[in-house]
Amino acid sequence: MQTLDYPAARAVALVVQTGSFEGAAAILGVTPSAISQRVRQIEERLGAVLIERGVPCAATEKGAWLCRHMEHVGMLERALMEQLPGLAGAASPAERVTLSVAVNADSLGTWFLAAAAAFSQASDYLLAVAIDDEDHTADWLRRGRVLAAVTSLEKPVQGCHVRALGTLRYRATASPDYMARHFPDGVTAAAVARAPGLTFNQKDRLQHAWIRQVLGRSIVYPTHWLPSTQGFVDASLAGMGWALNPVHLVEAHLAAGRLVELVPGAALERPLYWQVNRLAADQLAALTRAVVGEARRGLA
Repeated sequence: MQTLDYPAARAVALVVQTGSFEGAAAILGVTPSAISQRVRQIEERLGAVLIERGVPCAATEKGAWLCRHMEHVGMLERALMEQLPGLAGAASPAERVTLSVAVNADSLGTWFLAAAAAFSQASDYLLAVAIDDEDHTADWLRRGRVLAAVTSLEKPVQGCHVRALGTLRYRATASPDYMARHFPDGVTAAAVARAPGLTFNQKDRLQHAWIRQVLGRSIVYPTHWLPSTQGFVDASLAGMGWALNPVHLVEAHLAAGRLVELVPGAALERPLYWQVNRLAADQLAALTRAVVGEARRGLA
């Protein structure tokens, strides 16, 4: 059985984290060519490509698993240093460990950031937050690219613990002027098929889910593509299109009349869950507490 070359594995993790061989070299205080040599040697030894060379560099599937292993190692070493501080030399402070998590953009734009900030203020860990649709963040766990994720998947991903967080509630909103122009006779199937909406990206199905919920069938509608949670609100206010917006971000605009609901009271609810890798659950307990606590305050 081969032993893992941990200096080389750390070089791989840092290339992925910084996106370049130069970034990893700067952190380790060596030359980029030395990093390249370490990466090449461990790839040859393992018989697998670990890094997709590009701008930025990214981990392959096998490289992602190695990066998560190095996060586990970093957490275990940090816990050991806390119990045996003599292991850490005074001249070499403990290295900061970066933890990778995945979250949907609307959670990040409403409640999750407060949880991440609370965790970071009480911990020495750094966070690398990946953004994806809540129906797809669980894939990041399956592929070993993150240690924890906010997801719409209730069933535990293999090797993970799951905690219910609550429900993120959405309202279909638009400006009064937009409603007058596109829905003068109300929200009908024919009007929806003509009125431009807003879509985050190709994975975003929220508007389609709301249409099916309200009208009982799927309707293809023209759309602007706008990958920004706050951009959705701003574009709705500007009359660019209609969209599903988190209640947290539009309730003041609704109260002031700057936005109106397409169909009053027709909210769309998305249950959310926190899934965390079992091997990292103990080390991430503080993050889990922060996430669950903030979700209870910020979600329905």
